[in-house]
Amino acid sequence: MLIDLQLHSNYSDGYLTPTETAKFIAGQGVKVAALTDHNTVGGFGEFRRACRQYRVKPIIGLELYAKLGGTRLNLLWFNFDEKDAGLHDLLRDSQIRRKIKVRKILKKLARRGFEIDINRIIDKYTHYVPLNHVVDDVWAIPANRAKIKKELKIKNPREGEIIGEYFRNKSTSILRESYTDIKKIISLRKKIGGILIFNHPGKHDQLKRKLLEKLKRLGVDGIEVLSPHHSIGAVMYAQAMAREFDFIATGGSDFHRHERDKLPVQNSWNYFKVDSKYLRGVKKIIG
Repeated sequence: MLIDLQLHSNYSDGYLTPTETAKFIAGQGVKVAALTDHNTVGGFGEFRRACRQYRVKPIIGLELYAKLGGTRLNLLWFNFDEKDAGLHDLLRDSQIRRKIKVRKILKKLARRGFEIDINRIIDKYTHYVPLNHVVDDVWAIPANRAKIKKELKIKNPREGEIIGEYFRNKSTSILRESYTDIKKIISLRKKIGGILIFNHPGKHDQLKRKLLEKLKRLGVDGIEVLSPHHSIGAVMYAQAMAREFDFIATGGSDFHRHERDKLPVQNSWNYFKVDSKYLRGVKKIIG
């Protein structure tokens, strides 16, 4: 059975609405899906309604930026009480910190000569402020496009190249995510339930036995095994670790958008699908 336990909508850094996302995955044959927007559950009500319309089973989900000491990692959270006030306090805190960080960097860019209406950009995003959309906002101004092309010396710079120069450059500015202490997340989980998954660890070379041991002791329930961010070697190793540590194994496309410049591969579903039969214990999430 095809499933997808990592999807993003325009409530965070995706480009489709929750309804459009549900319609798309239904068209791909997905039967169970989770909307896992960053630091918000704002789009889930719409996603739930759309999934029911398109005969997809919706799973409440969320992606969080967490920290464990000096280690930064991503967590997926499924099947929790999305109405809990404590959860919304935690999310609101991360959203506020994110806005402050984005505002500081936009001010730096304005001082460098970019035409930026900082309040207009920040106020557009009532939940998570997505970096890719902020780049779109800056790029939309013709004078900014000309400046970026001149400074990068690239006629048609890609989004990643713009982010690397202006938002993740040690010599200028680095926009860091708004991380929440993992112990605080696990404490809240005791109250509102759900299943916590270590998300795409292969993306940042975090498939380390010692880290997995720490997460297991803390109460993390599983590990994302099938991910477009993983090499086949990472998939094989993650499977073995899931078995060794008695982790639930999950998978997701990390779908955000359809490419806009007519490339042959238009989205992660052109090359990446998740079949539940390959995922150890995933029925604890999808039922």
